[in-house]
Amino acid sequence: MTTRGIQFLKRNRIAHQMVKYDHQEKGAEYAARAADYPLERTIKTLVVALDSSHFILVLMPGDRQVSMKKVAKACKAKRAAMADTDTAQRLTGYQVGGISPFGGKKRLPAIMDISLQPHGEVMINAGQRGIMVKMTPDDIVAALKSEIADLSQ
Repeated sequence: MTTRGIQFLKRNRIAHQMVKYDHQEKGAEYAARAADYPLERTIKTLVVALDSSHFILVLMPGDRQVSMKKVAKACKAKRAAMADTDTAQRLTGYQVGGISPFGGKKRLPAIMDISLQPHGEVMINAGQRGIMVKMTPDDIVAALKSEIADLSQ
């Protein structure tokens, strides 16, 4: 099985290991349990609106909540708010619960929470519910040309 996210990783020769699990509910907590992987190393990809026409991807560990104030400050924006489901799906081309930062319909800038950096390996959605990839945080940052900041509440 392949997704646009996995095709992106292969095309760019980025090391990854595919992980499949039986998707029965959305969320990083369920994915971590189903894949038997630590929640603090399971990344949720959030689509965040900086204003009505600027959106970014925020990569957060599953065990933490994002601070919209910190996201806004890191992005030098006046405010930040979660995008609604329809907008997130339209921009990425992925279903909520399966949003990958790789191979999306529209290339969105990304920012990763700093707490993910020390881990040698993390798990992130590959673009379909029930399919994740294990890879290094450094490879994610390099692939996305993303920023790193303290974004946790």
